[in-house]
Amino acid sequence: MNVPLDSNGSIALPPIHQGIPAGFLEVDAHDLHTILPGPTLLRIPGRRRNPLFVSILLHGNETVGLEAIQQVLKRHAGRELPRELVVFVGNVEAAKAGLRHLDGQPDYNRVWPGSPLPRSPETALMQAVTTWCRDLSLFAAIDLHNNTGLNPHYACVAALDATSLQLASLFSRTVVYFCTPPGVLTAAFAAFVPSITCECGKTGDAAGVTRAAELVEACLHLDAIPSHAVAEGDVHLFHTVATVRVRPDVSMSFDGSAADLSFVADLDHFNFRELQAGTLLAQTAHRDALIAVDEHGLHRSDEFFDVRDGTLLLRRACMPAMLTRDQRVIRQDCLCYLMERMPLPR
Repeated sequence: MNVPLDSNGSIALPPIHQGIPAGFLEVDAHDLHTILPGPTLLRIPGRRRNPLFVSILLHGNETVGLEAIQQVLKRHAGRELPRELVVFVGNVEAAKAGLRHLDGQPDYNRVWPGSPLPRSPETALMQAVTTWCRDLSLFAAIDLHNNTGLNPHYACVAALDATSLQLASLFSRTVVYFCTPPGVLTAAFAAFVPSITCECGKTGDAAGVTRAAELVEACLHLDAIPSHAVAEGDVHLFHTVATVRVRPDVSMSFDGSAADLSFVADLDHFNFRELQAGTLLAQTAHRDALIAVDEHGLHRSDEFFDVRDGTLLLRRACMPAMLTRDQRVIRQDCLCYLMERMPLPR
């Protein structure tokens, strides 16, 4: 990573581009490196001065953010935006390769303040971006993502205040409250501004791009985000209770071929379904093939999974999210998250 340094040799902000870079509205994510040298902040003026912050391409293969911002800016071509817009463009190098992140790179959505990872050029850079944004009196912060499994469009919050939930409800009635993983942009920004992550379906999902663009457009026009409590029924709120990973030494398959862990072929169809205890997940003889860790770092695999007669079953009812059949993503991140319904805060 080419990291900018200030005159004292310390990590500086990434380049700040005033306005829209030439060619930005037409460029494909794979070719973005021809326009931007790496992580970049775009500052696009608007009538209201407390800016909307939008992060895109924290994962290089998740192009919804770039496509949504392009859609919004084309709509306002030749006209001043209703509100100033600050866009953080993330992993340009990984976007060139069409990957979440390159081998040897950290995940760009695990290196924000609060990350347990050792100090690195990436953690220092994201700290600099966060500090700079804290002084901007932001209106809201939106982090746009795709995912690899079959998931609905949904929003994630790291805080349960009414304004954060109202912002999330502008994107979806399905909202997930999370405390882990640490080092996520939304959690870092939630300390000083209403902040959400938007999961916009698979890369290439045109409906997800449209929905993300509509959210950005709405936030550019809003005078304020409502601060009263979200009405019962307007939001279905879930809480992430565990992150599930496959042990590094365990092989896996999704097509019935021989492996330590042979998952059912339609595993990703379980996302956002309330599964009952006894649901079949895989064929395996390994009792500890999956590792489930809760938000306090406690191992809870035995609470959620049971291996019986060569089959891996759910031991208790829960709802998974982000289940994917992409083995690279599973190895780089996780197999899924397990959730439970939670009441709206009063």
